Amino acid sequence: MATTDFFHSVRLDEEKCKGCINCIKRCPTGAIRVRRGKAYIISERCIDCGECIRICPNHAKYAEKYSFNEILDYKYRIALPAPTLYGQFNNLDDVDYVLTAFLRLGFDDVFEVSVGAELISEATRLYMKKKDTVRPVISSACPAVVRLIRVRFPNLIPNVLDLNAPMEEAARLARERAVEKTGLPPEDIGVFFITPCTAKITAIKQPICNGKSHVSGVFGIKDIYPVLLGQMDKLTETVPLKNSGLMGVGWASSGGESAALLKERYLAADGIENVIQVLEELENEKLNDLDFIELNACAGGCVGGPLTVENPYVAKARLQHLRKYLPVSCNHLDAEEIPVAMRWEKPLESVNIMKLDADLRTAMQKMQKMNEIEKVLPGLDCGTCGAPSCRDLAEDIVRGKGAIEDCVFFTRDKSDGRNFIPIPAPFRKSDSEFDGKEDGK
Repeated sequence: MATTDFFHSVRLDEEKCKGCINCIKRCPTGAIRVRRGKAYIISERCIDCGECIRICPNHAKYAEKYSFNEILDYKYRIALPAPTLYGQFNNLDDVDYVLTAFLRLGFDDVFEVSVGAELISEATRLYMKKKDTVRPVISSACPAVVRLIRVRFPNLIPNVLDLNAPMEEAARLARERAVEKTGLPPEDIGVFFITPCTAKITAIKQPICNGKSHVSGVFGIKDIYPVLLGQMDKLTETVPLKNSGLMGVGWASSGGESAALLKERYLAADGIENVIQVLEELENEKLNDLDFIELNACAGGCVGGPLTVENPYVAKARLQHLRKYLPVSCNHLDAEEIPVAMRWEKPLESVNIMKLDADLRTAMQKMQKMNEIEKVLPGLDCGTCGAPSCRDLAEDIVRGKGAIEDCVFFTRDKSDGRNFIPIPAPFRKSDSEFDGKEDGK
């Protein structure tokens, strides 16, 4: 896949970028470099997890925003709030306050993503009853994790659950029911997801296992929160719109999806670093005794998304309080079979971001050169060269995207020869640039 084929919701404001290396050290796929004092994103490596947005002290990383006026392009508009949204409000004991406020914002209807979550939970239970199911099953609800697997852990692709995420399932059902209710053609119905994270924006704009998303548009929680709160304060009565229980709402925080499966042998991990450790152990066949693995790139689950407004642990506590007012579940499949519409249209495929060259012989030569360069680098993985590690710098050099002098240990003043590491001649920019002593001699 060419670089131009990738859509990314994470964007960079170069004017705000100070060239610090916080983002390159936190990126789980090594997708960020700092060159000439500014960061840039390697498109084919980025999984839009939003970790760089969270960590950037200068707010140079941001999520692509969409105008609220987009809803005016449709005759019938449906809001699709993620259950994470409920945890953003203090002292909320009735979800209908949030849902009714959407009607005052110009939406004609509201359909909860937690409805889709309950149906996906039931479909997953049916999926896991199949004898040929590859275990442990890895949840596919977090699009950042799915993209991480196809980039860094392709051997685990058979374990990934090939069902739509709750967002997609809710959007599909919302549109179908609206067509039946209004008689309008599907293209006149706009379904707008209220998202806690950037990865879901990318999943909508560029699905990797479906031809096209059922979602028409997307707004970040932190963008819509202020106006939504303003409308909630004006409400004197609510419209009965809620149609999900604690199983669906529980998906907002880590462990909620696993609990809804009614299984005991499961693992739930959150935070991208913990997710990577779990996937590494699974790849090493250390977790084969489990039935299900739930992974969320954000700390705490979706409540920790970079587009939320509340502390994830505060939001989780609020959801726990809210759940005591909810039934267990309100939605069930019509039959004991998984509907075809719930399944992915095409299988998940790996993306080889490490390929050094299309020609095998050339790629092997570049790999050998890369290993040689790595041996002469200090091995500190300090990031001051603008790459996450010494090996990443070595790769950049053989790709023609960097030079060995980017390492600070090769660019120090050599007048007294202190801490100077010799550069093998083939890897220098120009031998004439180095006229001092080498290796302290």
